Amino acid sequence: MRARWPIVAAVAVAIALYVWLPDELVVGPPIVRYVVPALELLFLLTLTLHGPHRRLVEAGIRRETSMALIALVSLGNALALAFLLHQLLYSGGVQGRTLLYAAFDLWVTNVIAFALWFWELDGGGPEARATSPEAPRDFAFVQMTDPEVAAEGWEPRFADYLYLAFTNASAFSPTDTMPLTRRAKMLMLLQSAVSIVTLLLVAARAVNILR
Repeated sequence: MRARWPIVAAVAVAIALYVWLPDELVVGPPIVRYVVPALELLFLLTLTLHGPHRRLVEAGIRRETSMALIALVSLGNALALAFLLHQLLYSGGVQGRTLLYAAFDLWVTNVIAFALWFWELDGGGPEARATSPEAPRDFAFVQMTDPEVAAEGWEPRFADYLYLAFTNASAFSPTDTMPLTRRAKMLMLLQSAVSIVTLLLVAARAVNILR
């Protein structure tokens, strides 16, 4: 896999954010705070170290392993958000400053998780895009729809999907990149929904408490 370091950096940030979650948002016993990041780190090392990565490719399960890692990041973030909403609705014991930290943590992780989903699912994944650039795609980037603005040999990298996830999470809609398939539209819809809940409900409630 080419240019692995942006993916490694993104997952490392997601792991760190989970470790730094406020205690009120860690579902289950305290050891969960370290078990989930440890599993994510194990998956990440398996996908990025040359030997394990090559064996996964040869076995034909690299993509499945990658999607398992992304699902783990997404699940951890979803559980934390659900638990935070439960705290807001039924306990009210979370302080405003903690809520603001939690909202930032969950929103950034949301961006990273969906950037990873977009990168792995678009056109069958990075390997499929590299070997079959003319195959049907899930997203239409500007450089694909307007070749005049594209550099020679341009193809989307992880940074492009990270930008897509960031703009979708902040604008709640496509900006310069359009979803082409139903699964891409549903993924963007789900990400926007999570972002709206995080920003509008959690952050607004935190500001009210601080006041």
